Amino acid sequence: MNDTKTILVIGTYDTKNAELSFVCERIRALGGAVISMDVSVLGDPTKPTDISKHDVAAAAGRTIQDTINAGDENHAMQIMAVGAARLTAGLYAEGRINGMIGLGGTMGTDLVLDCCQSLPLGVPKYVVSTVSFSPLIPAERLSPDVQMILWAGGLYGLNSICKSSLSQAAGAVLGAARAVIPPARGRPVVGMTSLGSSCLSYMKLLRAPLEERGFEVAVFHATGMGGMAFEALARQGYFAVALDLALPELGNLMVGSVVNAGADRLRNAGAVGIPQIVSPGCADLIDFAGWQEIPATYADRPFHAHNRLIKSSALSPDERRALIRDVADRLAAAKAPVAFLMPLEGVEEWDREDGPAHDPAGLAAMIDEVRRVIKAPIGLTEVACHINDAAFSDKVLEIIDGWIADGTIQMER
Repeated sequence: MNDTKTILVIGTYDTKNAELSFVCERIRALGGAVISMDVSVLGDPTKPTDISKHDVAAAAGRTIQDTINAGDENHAMQIMAVGAARLTAGLYAEGRINGMIGLGGTMGTDLVLDCCQSLPLGVPKYVVSTVSFSPLIPAERLSPDVQMILWAGGLYGLNSICKSSLSQAAGAVLGAARAVIPPARGRPVVGMTSLGSSCLSYMKLLRAPLEERGFEVAVFHATGMGGMAFEALARQGYFAVALDLALPELGNLMVGSVVNAGADRLRNAGAVGIPQIVSPGCADLIDFAGWQEIPATYADRPFHAHNRLIKSSALSPDERRALIRDVADRLAAAKAPVAFLMPLEGVEEWDREDGPAHDPAGLAAMIDEVRRVIKAPIGLTEVACHINDAAFSDKVLEIIDGWIADGTIQMER
């Protein structure tokens, strides 16, 4: 049985032929196979690639001449990105590739990120870029499991420095393709959002009882990339039920914090018919990167430094009302049942009476807005406890048991 793993290698072979060819050679030398894809526009590779620039343009419904006539390099590469992403997804669906790697400066990186997003979570996807980890790359362009390595000294031409980066990346993507155990669709999966247990701890009370009911439980850290991974799997219909109990990414998005999960947060599960239990866990906080100065706007608000990477301020009562209205709007489009749980004694550990985020007026405003805008068909249940109390988790399990009994949650996959 041939167990050779095939890696798709993407780049502009007119300007980076030597570098891309080096990566292909390293993958083959390590026992892997390669499919090469040229996304050039103006020039041609030294040798033909497996997928030509003409194939890529055609996949976007264009010709190379159309692409040249697009007006500038930005529009031209966006055309090629559409074609490259479609071809990448098609190659994977046909079982022809086991992973992908793309090389580029800003132009190539922009295109390759779209190719990464065309592949499901669990498929190895590597980006070798001169702008890896740069703030030029917004969070919403990153696949939840993308891997990046800086293309040091690699802007133009091969050298010993960039060969180090390229050879590492070639070995990494091939090794990942050999080692990966992709997400399996066995037991029904509960997708749950939360934060670290010092802030939200309901997952400690829920995990074992959910597993006893026959579920696999996947908990996502709602600090931007975790929420993006949650939404990506929801779009794929991966969850039997979504327990979206931590919503700080929506508040962060509302006020412009970089710690967000993109504009489609809280939309995907409902769009594909996954039943949801939703609660405003940590919807009172704004998260900032640890290196940021807290803006003067928030100087008079409660503040908590969680660690050197992340710190939090608080939403005002009016901002909490606006956030709940946004949540209601997002949930209104759901195609499956939604249960909204409002814990009346607090939504995260730090807002307890002796905590640094204790704000009775803010919590009261949130509760009042929930009562005003969370309407049928969304089911509202008020729970006279804190979100981290056992009574909250008991109510979640009660709803799940009811949904299992009436067939809302499908236990057979």
